[in-house]
Amino acid sequence: MLIIPLSVSAPAVAAPAAPPPTASSAPTTQRANGLSLPRPTGPYAVGRDTLHLTDPRRSDPWAPQSGPRQLMVDLYYPAVADSGTPAPYMSTAEATALINYAGLSGALAPTTLADTRTWSRANAAPARGRYPLVVLSPGFTVPRYTLTALAEELSSRGFVVATVDHAHESAATRFPGGILACTACGAYDAGTITQAQIAAGRAQDVSFLLTELTGPHPVWRYAPLINPARIGMAGHSIGGDATLATMLADRRVLAGADLDGSITPPVPATGIDGRPVLLIAAVDPSSPDIVPSWTSSWPNLNGWKRWFTVAGADHYTFTDLDYLVNESGVLSIPNAPRSIAITTSYVSAFFERQLKGACRPLLNSPSRDFPEVTFTSS
Repeated sequence: MLIIPLSVSAPAVAAPAAPPPTASSAPTTQRANGLSLPRPTGPYAVGRDTLHLTDPRRSDPWAPQSGPRQLMVDLYYPAVADSGTPAPYMSTAEATALINYAGLSGALAPTTLADTRTWSRANAAPARGRYPLVVLSPGFTVPRYTLTALAEELSSRGFVVATVDHAHESAATRFPGGILACTACGAYDAGTITQAQIAAGRAQDVSFLLTELTGPHPVWRYAPLINPARIGMAGHSIGGDATLATMLADRRVLAGADLDGSITPPVPATGIDGRPVLLIAAVDPSSPDIVPSWTSSWPNLNGWKRWFTVAGADHYTFTDLDYLVNESGVLSIPNAPRSIAITTSYVSAFFERQLKGACRPLLNSPSRDFPEVTFTSS
């Protein structure tokens, strides 16, 4: 699933941009107090590192003249409490670009968004142990920071998490040298590339990343924290599409979660080798492409599977964006206060079950704690 700016109505193949147009009021004056993500609930403190990676074997598919394919990656990891320094949410330059792209210029100050309180700490000492790895891929046009709350929650529960920005696919990601143009956005709008091509390219990105993190010569200083036999992936929107594409291409990914992203092309009749898949969708009439693509793929998912639908949700319920824009007072989004709790609870339970073997009843039946979530298992 792809996205467009807030000020434009979404066509059938697109979903609304951050924040979504389902918000119930026009922009108002932002609140004076600062923004903060919810505190993670797990027992671990959270550390964060940032890597800039280039794949010398691939030129960038959307801007070949720019040279090798580039990724920006944040690594979240279980850490020693009170070590390191508070990590920023994003840079002011990235916040400015995202706000302008979303059509909120003048309503939300870039410093307000950039200074959002996170719960991860840069240069934190790692907690001893080996942990499963979960890769998170964001929606098209938006940066990896939109999945920060989920990354911090998973890391606090004992996972290493890699959030990935794919070059030229975001309107607000700073690479060395500055913020790259979202070249793929224009190419998609012009009809010269398809969503399936973008998802397939991301699958190659993630396979490269996994080798860089878990191969014989890992690039990350804390790579020994990762258990390479326990790898999962989740993504929002086209990042969810890319999750299924990666599972089809790379058997190292043992479990995948698709957060409101259509599946292009559908999962083949041969399935994904019985590997588990979690699907979480919004009930959003502006996103009619999701349900048909899931319906055609659902019978071919030949392992453990769940399909949850969140009533009253929109496309950005599954990211930080609804929550933060609502907290800022710029827009009133009715279900935003619960959005992060829903997403982190279900996605964390999924990976705890599939990568750690933990019993998680939340995944087995409707929950009194989340009455807005309906449940399908077969």
